[in-house]
Amino acid sequence: MNHTIDITNREELRRLLSVLEPDAAPLWGKMKPQQMVEHLVDQVQWTNGKKITTCDRPPEEAEKGKQKMIYTDALIPKNVFLEELPADYLYPDIPAAIGQLMVELDDFDQYFKAPGAIAIHGGFGPMTYKEWIIWHGKHFGHHLMQFGLL
Repeated sequence: MNHTIDITNREELRRLLSVLEPDAAPLWGKMKPQQMVEHLVDQVQWTNGKKITTCDRPPEEAEKGKQKMIYTDALIPKNVFLEELPADYLYPDIPAAIGQLMVELDDFDQYFKAPGAIAIHGGFGPMTYKEWIIWHGKHFGHHLMQFGLL
């Protein structure tokens, strides 16, 4: 089973997300479908210049984590809980959230057209466009599997 998705294939990504029903139950975790899409919007904003983070891990530890998660077939564990889920939605419905995700992904592509552009991952440190394509592919795949879309 493929646990990743090519986020540069926006047509396929949109197709997969478009079948997501608002009341779909996750196979694991507590997210509701729209929370998941809005989570992906938020995560891409950290990689397109709209939100800036730091990596508080020592560089050697961050690099070790990046090597494991970016350059191997390691999967994101199920039921990882890193933050509280927001009580309210930012967008009126799932199609609107998907539309915003596509905007953020286009902005992600534009951001990385600048020579030498990087974005910081909170656990892995500075990452290039290619590294983010891999990470987002794993992360999106993780959540698509969470809702039985992959």
